[in-house]
Amino acid sequence: MNAKTPYSIVASDLDGTLLAPNHQLSDYTKKTLKTLSEQGFTFIFATGRHHIDVAGIRQNVGIPAYMITSNGARVHDQNDELMYSNNVPSSLVQKVIDLAKNDDSLFIHLYRNEEWMLNKHDATLAKFHDESGFSYQIFDANSAPTEGIAKIFFTQTENDHEYLVTLEDKLNQLFGDELNVAFSTPWCLEVMAADVSKGEALKVVAESLGKSLQDCIAFGDGMNDAEMLTMAGKGLVMADAHIKVKQALPHNEIIGSNADDAVARYLKEQLLT
Repeated sequence: MNAKTPYSIVASDLDGTLLAPNHQLSDYTKKTLKTLSEQGFTFIFATGRHHIDVAGIRQNVGIPAYMITSNGARVHDQNDELMYSNNVPSSLVQKVIDLAKNDDSLFIHLYRNEEWMLNKHDATLAKFHDESGFSYQIFDANSAPTEGIAKIFFTQTENDHEYLVTLEDKLNQLFGDELNVAFSTPWCLEVMAADVSKGEALKVVAESLGKSLQDCIAFGDGMNDAEMLTMAGKGLVMADAHIKVKQALPHNEIIGSNADDAVARYLKEQLLT
């Protein structure tokens, strides 16, 4: 790539990592990503978000980029072509929803193909999607769609992490070998097919380019980033990452906070010429 770095592929999580605390990209980060692209690096948005949402963010930056979305359940190339898809087993979707549907403090979300579905309205979510305008539709939790589900995820009215940990424990007890259950943020619990992770999805992109995971550098802050940060040639943890992430990745370098454009600053200092 260039003499400054052995890495040619850059993958970054969005919320808590690449995006500022207002869930948008700063001008400094946008400019840095454009320079990264101009200098021949391959960039990948690697997020729990829906691919339509991420496509809106990518368009806002104005660079060609791959998209790893729904924590690795979907991979799209620079032209929006689907490269990889791995859904929650249809036989398990309603069973997972049944665990939470009678709890008024929980919101149940589904990412189904092109759609985002929610079991009831949640006004606080709008701020996450100002940049892309992506929005949800309501579904019936007693009769959920079961095909094409990239992920199921849960939020809680009070953003109570420990409350969601109890649900995480239940899900792992019942479906431990059949599903991958992980927090993307301390207040968002996500459920995917067992072998889905951002790390496995990163491998799909790298191999499609004739490269390996050793050619990748990755940034993240959530437990849903752990596989990617472990599998990449270099995995960097945000200062604002949850303590569980830092404990799970004790040997990974910690950089600054998303409030300080830490990913863009690292890229500028360590990769760009």
